[in-house]
Amino acid sequence: MDIKKLSTKYNVRKVEAADIGKVYALCLENPMYYQYCPPMVTIKSIQDDLAALPKGKTYQDKYYVGFWEDNTLVAVLDLILKYPDEETCFIGFFMMNKGFQGQNTGSMIIDEVKRWIKGEGYTKVRLGFAKGNPQSEHFWTKNKFIRTGVTSKTELYDIIIMQTLLEQE
Repeated sequence: MDIKKLSTKYNVRKVEAADIGKVYALCLENPMYYQYCPPMVTIKSIQDDLAALPKGKTYQDKYYVGFWEDNTLVAVLDLILKYPDEETCFIGFFMMNKGFQGQNTGSMIIDEVKRWIKGEGYTKVRLGFAKGNPQSEHFWTKNKFIRTGVTSKTELYDIIIMQTLLEQE
C-alpha cells in the first residue's frame, strides 16, 4: 500500500516513535474527545494505540499515519484494512490539529482517504464514535457515514458503529 496516495495535499507517512510527542500535543488540543472516550490521552496510550490490533489482524493491515504540512502534524488516522471483513476498511481513530479544524480540512482528508480505499477495491468504510459525543457524530454524519444499529460496549462508554458504502460516493 502506498500511503502517500492517501492525500494529494499533505505528506502522509506512518507515525513513528519520534512523532509521538506531536501526536500527543495534537490529541491534547481535543479534550472533548476524551470527555466522551476516557481516559485522557497519555504518551503511553499513544504507544499502545500504535501497537493495538483487532483480533485476527496483523501489522500488515494497520496504518497509523500522520498527515503533515511541512513539519506540522495536521491529522492522525488509524486505518485497518480488511476489517471486520475483506471488503471493509476500519477507521480506528481520526483526529485533527485544532488549528486546521472548521476549515473543511478534515472532510477533505476523509474524502481522499475514502477515494483511495475505493480505488483499492474496498466497498465499505466502518468506524465507531463514543456515544453522546456531538462533535464526532456531526463530523462523521457530515461525511456520509450512517449508524449501523450496532453498539459496542467498553467498561467506560458505548461505541456507536457507523459506516459508508463507497459505491454510493
